[in-house]
Amino acid sequence: MLAFLRFITVAFALLSLLPMACAQKISTVQQPNAVAYTYTSPVIKGKGLNPVIRIALSVPAGSKPLPLQSLKLKLNHDALASVDSIELYLTGATPFSDRQRIGVLTAGKLETNVNIEVTLEPGVHFIWISPVLKETASINRSIEIQCTGIALKGGLTIPVNQTGITGPLRTGVAIRKIQDDGVHTYRIPGIVRTDKGTLISVYDIRYNNDRDLPGNIDVGMSRSTDGGNSWEPMKVIMDMGAPHENNGIGDPAILFDPATRTIWVAALWSKGNRSIAGSLPGISPDTTGQFVLVKSTDDGKTWSAPINITTQVKNPAWHLFFNGPGSGITMQNGTLVFAAQYWDEKKVPHSTLVYSRDKGNTWKGNINGPKANTTEAQLVETSPGTLMLNMRDNRGSFRSVATTSDLGQNWTEHATSYTTLPDPVCMASILKAKVNTGGELREVLFFSNAATTSGRFNITIKASLDLGETWLPLHQLLVDERLGYGYSSLTQIDENTIGILYEGIRELYFVSIPVHHIIR
Repeated sequence: MLAFLRFITVAFALLSLLPMACAQKISTVQQPNAVAYTYTSPVIKGKGLNPVIRIALSVPAGSKPLPLQSLKLKLNHDALASVDSIELYLTGATPFSDRQRIGVLTAGKLETNVNIEVTLEPGVHFIWISPVLKETASINRSIEIQCTGIALKGGLTIPVNQTGITGPLRTGVAIRKIQDDGVHTYRIPGIVRTDKGTLISVYDIRYNNDRDLPGNIDVGMSRSTDGGNSWEPMKVIMDMGAPHENNGIGDPAILFDPATRTIWVAALWSKGNRSIAGSLPGISPDTTGQFVLVKSTDDGKTWSAPINITTQVKNPAWHLFFNGPGSGITMQNGTLVFAAQYWDEKKVPHSTLVYSRDKGNTWKGNINGPKANTTEAQLVETSPGTLMLNMRDNRGSFRSVATTSDLGQNWTEHATSYTTLPDPVCMASILKAKVNTGGELREVLFFSNAATTSGRFNITIKASLDLGETWLPLHQLLVDERLGYGYSSLTQIDENTIGILYEGIRELYFVSIPVHHIIR
């Protein structure tokens, strides 16, 4: 729907630019118009389709069909080094799925022409520029592709006006794509960096469809040792066995304990219909959803068998208790903490937390939350002993925020709660990192979400230089404006770089962002 509305908007804008004849004036001859819109979205390595530039070409009513010959393109040096091919597609005012490939460039120069040879009838047509990255391309490069004109048979050239972003396009990598390993959908990202600099990502493997639990779902893990540029083959690290269709586990969260060098992953096990819709009060797997952990002590190479901690953390009167998806933290005093959520006796959801003070040997989670009707939360330690819980609020419009200095025994609503961070009722991510800001290392909070009040698009990273007291518009970056499933997870790559793992549609993308692009 969003893309269609943009098509209509561009069409009307183009028509408004055409010469109009007043009633008292002699009408002028209308000329073709071309406007290129460059989307704010990364070019993703591993994807065959990256339609990031759309040229709206208006052929005036009553004119002869327009014979196109070629597209004039201008590239930067990083594009020449990174791009394997540039494909051109033609559509009408229809979804991109109804497309015709009209040209391809496999070897280019800084300035080049791509033969298209297509004839267009009067109306508005859309030409899409879709670069395909080399497998060896670095995701730390930015590429620039610009259409400077459309050449017609006979020697004339239509100039192309530019809209959308003016700078180069970011690049990223698809960690998981539709039908990788025969899987229908990958969802629910979580990511963490270990002390060795290894990036460990976790996610739902939704084998048969894109629906939530219950279903045939396992937790997968991907590992990168080069800052996210390449990823090892997927491993299944949480699988509760047969019957798989009614024994799923998902919604993972991940944390790293630097003291023991242990990676912990938490997830919800639904034996039968024991996720949100069908979970009941009690403790047994046959009655209620289960809070399950796995761990790795060798930097993510091997993983433990599932560890069920439901009896330790769940109030039997509640309908359900499980982690908030994304990532957890290790506090400065060594306490391990995951954000969590419980559905109380009346089946009303509340965000809360679950923690371990003994390196994961035992866990505590029977803790009341700060606000009803909140679910997927993430947390950070803003100062020693003080946790900030950033919550998905089912009322819509904004995130809710609360703090605690006693591991959830008491909560204080934060000044930014339900006023400052727009949200479309979706999962989000928050991260505290010590980063380089203008040559000085300082602690900064980073926040990512679909930064809208309705609709899951505009994946954005924001920075707070005062640990969450304010979120200034100056310090934010739009990463991807396209529609997607909206979930994201942040990690620190190094003191100059933040990484974001986020959902497309049934796919997961990783992009690294220089800190100075966010904090300006």
